[in-house]
Amino acid sequence: MTNALRLENVTMQFGGVVSVNNLSLDVPEHQIIALIGPNGAGKTTAFNCITGVYQPTNGLIEFMGKPIVRNHPSGKSARTYKGENADKYAKDPVLSPTPDQITGLGIARTFQNIRLWKSMTVFENVLVAKHQHADQNVFSATFRANLSEEERMRSETMDLLVEQGLDAYKDDLAVSLPYGLQRQLEIARALATKPSLLLLDEPAAGMNPQETAELADFVRQIRDKYNLTVFLIEHHMDLVMNISDYIYVIDFGSEIARGIPKEIQNNRKVIDAYLGTVEDEE
Repeated sequence: MTNALRLENVTMQFGGVVSVNNLSLDVPEHQIIALIGPNGAGKTTAFNCITGVYQPTNGLIEFMGKPIVRNHPSGKSARTYKGENADKYAKDPVLSPTPDQITGLGIARTFQNIRLWKSMTVFENVLVAKHQHADQNVFSATFRANLSEEERMRSETMDLLVEQGLDAYKDDLAVSLPYGLQRQLEIARALATKPSLLLLDEPAAGMNPQETAELADFVRQIRDKYNLTVFLIEHHMDLVMNISDYIYVIDFGSEIARGIPKEIQNNRKVIDAYLGTVEDEE
């Protein structure tokens, strides 16, 4: 099975605090993989390393079999480094792409806290994302030679809104939508960049049980419709166990378990660290 994403020995250290510690994992193509753990376990930090928001202190990240992020401790960070494998990547060139470059490779994400453009309509929020793959430049924009390209992007934006059931709200300010629809719009905006890998950071946060159940169906549908691989962070265990093909669990930045949902549900380390400590029977 081909991996869409692979992390190898990824460590993220802030000063003397190791937020992600020697994390290695595989995200196979076309599967839904979950990363779970308590608050502060380092899950969003790992996502930020993947998407270029942070440059990891150490480690390698591959996308579709090719290295896209790589670093090793150097200078002051080498002296204060608390992680493992400090010298493993020292002879390899550092790879430090920006978030827009990561998006251009085919990786899109949503955020734990919804990040929609508040002054823009639903349509405009998605249209802006379409510019990631726009066939235009400064010259064509200056001399209005890109009208057909703009029309194409607007047409594709409308098609996407129709597909996602958001067309009725196209002229509404994005922040005026109900919370669940704002989450759906953020995912639609991510889809507008034409990703092959979609990272979802707590997509069910703030949703009621009915909305969470609908989200599970929605994630499966977009995975199949757009031929996506989905890597998600989530605290709603019903959602995680319902839709995940495989689950990684981290605590204090380090992996404590991995397996299919049934294995994770019955893993004592997970129960103690995340789901709540279970007292030993007398």
